Amino acid sequence: MPPRTEKTTALRVAVLADSDTRWKWGALTARRLTIDASGTSAQRVEISGLLLRGRATPTPRQLAEVGDVGIDADRVREVTAVEFLHTVRDEGYDVVVLALVGGAVQAMLHGLAALRLPARPVVVTGYVGVVYEKLADGLLLRHGADVVLANSRHDAERFRAVYEGVGADASAVTEAALPFLGGEPHRPQEGRDTVVFAAQPSVPASRADRTYLLRRLVEHARLHPDREVLLKLRSKPGEHTTHIEELPYQRLAEKLPGGLPPNFRLVYGHMGEVLDRTDLLVTVSSTAALESLHRRIPTAILTDLGVREALGNHHFIGSGLLTSWDHLDGGHRPEPDGAWLAGQGVAADGTYATAYDNARARVETLLAAARLPDLAPYYTPATAPGYLPGILARHHLAPDGHPLPGAERPREVSGVRGAVRDAVREAARGAYRQGVQRVAPVIRRMGEL
Repeated sequence: MPPRTEKTTALRVAVLADSDTRWKWGALTARRLTIDASGTSAQRVEISGLLLRGRATPTPRQLAEVGDVGIDADRVREVTAVEFLHTVRDEGYDVVVLALVGGAVQAMLHGLAALRLPARPVVVTGYVGVVYEKLADGLLLRHGADVVLANSRHDAERFRAVYEGVGADASAVTEAALPFLGGEPHRPQEGRDTVVFAAQPSVPASRADRTYLLRRLVEHARLHPDREVLLKLRSKPGEHTTHIEELPYQRLAEKLPGGLPPNFRLVYGHMGEVLDRTDLLVTVSSTAALESLHRRIPTAILTDLGVREALGNHHFIGSGLLTSWDHLDGGHRPEPDGAWLAGQGVAADGTYATAYDNARARVETLLAAARLPDLAPYYTPATAPGYLPGILARHHLAPDGHPLPGAERPREVSGVRGAVRDAVREAARGAYRQGVQRVAPVIRRMGEL
């Protein structure tokens, strides 16, 4: 690999993601870490897109609906964990962005360490949105990366406290912001009154709670016939996102008594485009609330099902946004608390253009180093012998980070063998989705009898 300080050489970046939302986060993060606020870079940047094969691997439709991330969908390819490690070994990337669930990040860190590359890439990871559960677990699984991005000052402080609390190096924690904030500030338009409910795949989880939210949304549409009411969905039935959706709102809507009013619609697509026509964003705890707040769109966080850690809306305590459908039906519009907003990385004050300056500078410093230190995750076979091997084995890696016997196979399989392999994989995914969305709920209901 050419010296990193040689400016005539393109900076090569790889993004590995395992879902549609993490792909969006990873690709946009890669751009913000290598291109400054003016849209320029000191050298040419080549970003490669890789999708980690699994239950949530995004479909072409989902990739298209993510929006413009600077990488054409037809240039993105699917890989296994072992294939990814081979690609890093062979391609000589300068930066690797791991946009993955925590366990997969940990596996890739150990796999990269086991490669013993003479000049390894700078490794960056982080979170795709609001961190409201499994804080310690998720953070320690990400420990060992050169840069652990925090989406706000609030998160950066929490991240450092966790690492320092277990005696781990916290220097990798770097404050930034969500990379997909943007769009024009909200401007009310005469004759337009649009309410959008941002649905979440797994929050709330029960049929009763999801049916309740859907019913209240439909009732709101009936109470306000001149208002356009949109249910913004993440995926179509059978597709997976970052979280498993066992009870799609589409299926619940089909069974709703009385049908749907004419001013109520289910919509898909890029969240930013939906926000372009939104006058009130309502959600339980979706990251879409932060996108909405960034654009100064009136935003409401529902308390109808309680303010609970399981729902994630406890994250918004102190925000001034907590309210209920009863109040929204009556015309209430929450006003966000300025101090709370300042700590959440929303950057509605115009500072978003510089939010990645520190992270970009840290990456540049690491790239300029003569040699990077070996990757040193907090979890090792010595510190977590009952936990780490299982995490690595799920990605076909041994406790030392090397591929397990039989995990390696030819990089490209074509012809009949390739077609059979792809068909089997798709059938397996279909069976998994059927089990999640059809069989599992039935078994749960039987268990409640």
